Amino acid sequence: MAGTSLLMLIDDIATLLDDVSLMTKAATKKTAGVLGDDLALNAQQVTGVKPARELPVVWAVAKGSMVNKAILVPAAVAISFFVPWLVTPLLMLGGGFLCFEGVEKLAHKFLHAKEDEQKKKELREALKKPEVDLKVLEKRKIKGAIRTDFILSAEIIAITLGVVAGAGIAMQFAVLSVVAVMITVVVYGLVAGIVKLDDVGLYLSQKDNELAQRVGNGILWLAPYLMKTLSIVGTLAMFLVGGGILVHGIPPIYNAIEHFAADFGGLATTLIPMLANGLIGVVAGAVLVAVITPLLRMWEARSEAG
Repeated sequence: MAGTSLLMLIDDIATLLDDVSLMTKAATKKTAGVLGDDLALNAQQVTGVKPARELPVVWAVAKGSMVNKAILVPAAVAISFFVPWLVTPLLMLGGGFLCFEGVEKLAHKFLHAKEDEQKKKELREALKKPEVDLKVLEKRKIKGAIRTDFILSAEIIAITLGVVAGAGIAMQFAVLSVVAVMITVVVYGLVAGIVKLDDVGLYLSQKDNELAQRVGNGILWLAPYLMKTLSIVGTLAMFLVGGGILVHGIPPIYNAIEHFAADFGGLATTLIPMLANGLIGVVAGAVLVAVITPLLRMWEARSEAG
C-alpha cells in the first residue's frame, strides 16, 4: 500500500510538472513580444556605465526584477482567486499598453531623434568630468531599469495569467513562478552577454591567431547592429502580441478574422490572423497615443504650474 501510494504521488508530481511545462510553454509564446522589448530596453540601461561596472549593474537590476516578480505573482494569483472577472480586463489593459508603447516608441524615434542624440552627447561629456559622482549615476540607472522592469514584468504576468486563468490556484502559482524565474534568468543572462559582447570581440581581436582576430573583429562589427535588431524585433512583436490579446478579448472580431482566414486555407490560415493582429495593434496603439499623450502633457503642465 505504501509503495502504491508513493507511485501515485510520483505520478501526480510528474503530471503536475508536465502540465506546468506545457502551460509555461504556452505562456512564454504569448509573452514573446514583451520579452524582446524587455531584453532591448534593459540592455540599453547600462549605456554610459563604465565597463567594469556593467555586470554588477545588470546583476543589481536582475535582483530588483526578482523582487518585482515576487510582488506581482502572488498579487496575480490573488486577483484570479478573489476577483476572476478582473483577469480579462487586466489582460486587455496589458495588450493595449503594449500597442501604446510600441507606437509611442516609433513616434519618439522619428520625432525626437535629435533630442535623444543630444542627451547621449551630454551624458558622454558629463562622464569625462571628475566631479561627476558615478555611483549616484549608477544608482539612478539601476532604479530606472527596475521601474521599467516592473511595468514589463506586470505585462508578462498579466499575459501568463490569461493563459492559466482556468487552472487551479496551485497550478497558476506554479506556472507564474516558473515563467517569472525563467524569463528573469533568460533576459538578464542575455543582457549580460550582450553588454560584454564588445569586450569579447576586443579580446579576440588582440590575439595572435588570425582566425581569432577575424572572429573578434566580426563581433565588434556585429555588436552595434545586434541591439538595433533586438529593438526592431521587439517592437514588431509588441504589435503582434498586443494586437492578438485585444483581438482575442473581442470575440466577434476574433471569429471574423478566423473565418476569413479559413476560406484561404494553407499558410494563409496562420499568416492572415498574424497580420490582422499586427495591424489592429498598430491602429489601437495610434488611437491610444493620440488620446493619452495630450492628457499626459496637460497633467505635466498642471503639475509644473502647481
